[in-house]
Amino acid sequence: MDAVPARTRGYVAAVALLAAPCLSRPPDTPGSWLAPALLAALYAACEHAVHRRFGGTFYPVLLAGAFLLPPSAAALVPVPAALLCPVDPRPALPRRVWRAARPALAVWAAARVHEALGGRDAVAGADFPYVLLPAGAAVLAFCLVLTALDGGLRAAAGLVPPCRTWRALLARSLAPVAVHGLAGLMMAVLWRSPYGPVSALLVLLPMCVSWWVFAQYHRERAAHQATIRALVQAVDIKDGYTRGHSERVGQASVLIARELGLDDDRVEVLRFAGILHDVGKLGVPTRLLRKDGPLTPEERRIIELHPEYGHEMVRGISFLGEARTAILHHHERLDGTGYPYGLAGDRIPECARIVAVADAFDAMTSTRCYSRARPVEAAVAELERCAGAHFDPRMVRALVRALRREGWRPAVTADEPAYGTAPAERAPRTGAHR
Repeated sequence: MDAVPARTRGYVAAVALLAAPCLSRPPDTPGSWLAPALLAALYAACEHAVHRRFGGTFYPVLLAGAFLLPPSAAALVPVPAALLCPVDPRPALPRRVWRAARPALAVWAAARVHEALGGRDAVAGADFPYVLLPAGAAVLAFCLVLTALDGGLRAAAGLVPPCRTWRALLARSLAPVAVHGLAGLMMAVLWRSPYGPVSALLVLLPMCVSWWVFAQYHRERAAHQATIRALVQAVDIKDGYTRGHSERVGQASVLIARELGLDDDRVEVLRFAGILHDVGKLGVPTRLLRKDGPLTPEERRIIELHPEYGHEMVRGISFLGEARTAILHHHERLDGTGYPYGLAGDRIPECARIVAVADAFDAMTSTRCYSRARPVEAAVAELERCAGAHFDPRMVRALVRALRREGWRPAVTADEPAYGTAPAERAPRTGAHR
């Protein structure tokens, strides 16, 4: 228990006390125990297999219980899985309590809503399409309870503000839970059909296939993230003064992209572009990246090769898509005075114009070896002054709107100069940072 914070333990205990009344009315006849016992055993087996092989939780059996059983009996279905399945990391007790109480409350709420809307009779009679209405309401109740409990746990742990957590969790979990609910409804209808409970197991086969596909997608995504993380860490090690800069440029690029209303896939690509925009610095001599004084024209020409180096490095990484173009062109300027090719206006790809604004903004609000951090307001004023010449005004306006709504927490990306060290002789203008 020592590894779990006191506030979190208190929250788990409160949820367990809340779930206890839901389990207080077990089935009262020997025959009425059969369906809950079968569903509980099936859920325990599925949960063990899915959690061990793919991660995550398998909800169709729980929701089938909500559609088939009284609320108190449905709430018993997840309990054996919580007691029998292995728990890691330790301590095991609070985690087992949480894994029992959380789904018990959610499935109890779903069963109550389903029963109140006459869903059990509709399932028994396979009354389509009426059966869909109570089932949909039950799935929504199930998802809302899970979201509320998970958000409360994160808030108790002090990870993120509750409101933001609940919105994010609901948006992320509603669609998957709805799919699981549809599979659970199919299981319940087949369970009540003349073919009996064995036929309901057939629903699990396509669900297992979908879980496998989902797991493969997440493994591939994790490999992508590991690739990007390795490249960023290499840049951070080489150019310690800009440590953390790449991640913040990715975040600022996402703010701009969302403000422009780009779809989620493009937003993700722009996050990659922001994170990797300086990967070409791996090809630049370290002494130039860390030089305190002004650069000579020759040194500047060498540093200005880093977009081309970066583009060459990521050329073969297919999942980056247009992020490769942003890496190549993020130092172009709207008036054609940028590098490496001197593109102007709309000839500069949109993704590169977004990353250029994000890059300049974070460079101005971060302390480096050659300049002190500016306040956010001063950085915004400089971006607005240079809009139309260096930067796309539309991208600048999008960033300003996003900052007003969500704010920004600039971080110092390098140690402060030692006491008595003279400041750098030059402070770069926007877009001219290294």
